[in-house]
Amino acid sequence: MEEIRVSAAEDKVTIYQDLIPQLESLVEGEENFIANAANISAALKQSLRHASWVGFYFLSGEELVLGPFQGKVACTRIKIGAGVCGTSFKDNKTLIVPNVYEFPGHIFCDADSKSEIVVPLVNDRTPFGVLDLDSMSYSSFDSVDSVNLAKVAEIVAECFSRRSQRVNGS
Repeated sequence: MEEIRVSAAEDKVTIYQDLIPQLESLVEGEENFIANAANISAALKQSLRHASWVGFYFLSGEELVLGPFQGKVACTRIKIGAGVCGTSFKDNKTLIVPNVYEFPGHIFCDADSKSEIVVPLVNDRTPFGVLDLDSMSYSSFDSVDSVNLAKVAEIVAECFSRRSQRVNGS
């Protein structure tokens, strides 16, 4: 089992520089997609002190369904285009929301959440879910998070691709 070494650094750049290679190592050789998503969400929550909730929503039919996460109990299903997660998925773009109270149609799964970042998950140009992080502080997420969580999304997409290839017999 891979142990995540939490960076003692205070700055996000260094934290992500330490974390991303560990995530790559963590999923290397593990073929189970859900196990990888669960460990990635745990490692992100453990390492990113500014995040109060970290998790995944995956496409199922016409909605996003809750996947592995770390934090308080969450909304189970989100309609495509609804809230930050559904909008990020529909538009296939990362959304940084400094104040969730100012986002039209925000879905309050956790009343303590103040800011949020949602990164789409895409495999072979097809979106299959989102990576969602919340914070109990306003303006917790920025371009450093966006750039680095996009790298995390690529790791997740690679895990998804391996699963898809195995299911399809490739």
